[in-house]
Amino acid sequence: MKTEVSQKLKQRAELVMPGGVNSPVRAFNAVNEQPRFIERAKGAYIYDADGNKYTDYVCSWGPMILGHNDERIVEAVKKQLEKGMSYGASTELEVEMAELITSLVPCCEKVRMVNSGTEAVMSAVRLARGFTGRDKIVKFDGCYHGHSDMLLVKAGSGVLTQGIPGSSGVPVNCTADTLTAKYNDISSVKTLFETYPDKIACVVIEPVAGNMGVVLPKDGFLRELRELCTKYGALLIFDEVITGFRLALGGAAEKFGIKPDLATYGKIIGGGMPVGAYGGRGDIMACVAPVGNVYQAGTLSGNPVAMAAGIAQLKILKEDKSIYTRLENLGERLRNGIKKAAADNGIKIKVNGASSLSTLFFTENEVYDYETALLSNTKRYSDYFSHMLSNGNYIAPSQFEAMFVSAAHTEADIDKTVDDIRGFFEKG
Repeated sequence: MKTEVSQKLKQRAELVMPGGVNSPVRAFNAVNEQPRFIERAKGAYIYDADGNKYTDYVCSWGPMILGHNDERIVEAVKKQLEKGMSYGASTELEVEMAELITSLVPCCEKVRMVNSGTEAVMSAVRLARGFTGRDKIVKFDGCYHGHSDMLLVKAGSGVLTQGIPGSSGVPVNCTADTLTAKYNDISSVKTLFETYPDKIACVVIEPVAGNMGVVLPKDGFLRELRELCTKYGALLIFDEVITGFRLALGGAAEKFGIKPDLATYGKIIGGGMPVGAYGGRGDIMACVAPVGNVYQAGTLSGNPVAMAAGIAQLKILKEDKSIYTRLENLGERLRNGIKKAAADNGIKIKVNGASSLSTLFFTENEVYDYETALLSNTKRYSDYFSHMLSNGNYIAPSQFEAMFVSAAHTEADIDKTVDDIRGFFEKG
């Protein structure tokens, strides 16, 4: 597999960008590999600058649920581009997007568009504090909610000491009111509420964790979390930046039958364009300026090109419910194939997944929280990554991420990928 052009591009990039990238995971440092510079994409495949073709299981980290460059979305973007790329003013497209989201997600009576998942969660937490008049927030070890200062605590690869920032440049005071609990351990949350019964503004959680690898909530965990928040007057925030409109049309809230007070979105609602959103109960959202006193603004929020792309994608998902059945089946085919390939070769691994999200953990232990995820053999994953990349499979360059399947993937794509994984297991 040729990599000369990507290598040259990396050298150029390192001269003008920190690490040669605009997001750390793209440097491939965790897998000791040469990052590929992608030139184009179509359907389930991406093509790098050296002309190599890969079956893509990153899918731009989630938004390409229909596959790359879906013609219907491309056409919607082209039509809007002819009218203008940005106005800094209100548009009908924003209204249509808000109407779509509120009609599809029961917990969202009103919604505010922003530009990224980070911005969405940051704004939702600020809103929760403004609505409740409380300062403390609860997050879970290993859950990532963007890179805002207050949430960089035990965030996936962050440090493990409560209240200590997981990044240089974050003052300790910024995280002093951030409390951490153990994912899937409701007793750890109860302890925090018993300690601070009238000081916790909100609990923010990935209902299905996707940033320590895919980790599912145990039966009853989300329901008990909902009950605790209600009991103590705190707001429950679902970070559905990854799971929203992917696990189901109504996201994890629909899949698990739990109604959060606020929810955050991104990825899919932009159809591949930069976008985010937060929404929830009408009385809570009424606290957002200009109606209320919780300030949040954005020059490019509700960008018309992003809205056009997102509306097109959401309408397709709304009108063709068979897409979710297909994603579920493809995800199961992938996970079952991996498990069988491992069992046939006496390899002990764990595979977690929900619908089109999956993670292969190189550990024989059940993975149900951050600590058990960290037991995974990252060196083994690095070897696996190199094997898969050389065989034309583009997967997450980190053990602690998800594999994404799109509706453009075929059974043949999945079977070929499973065969490549089998080949890795056969090498021992």
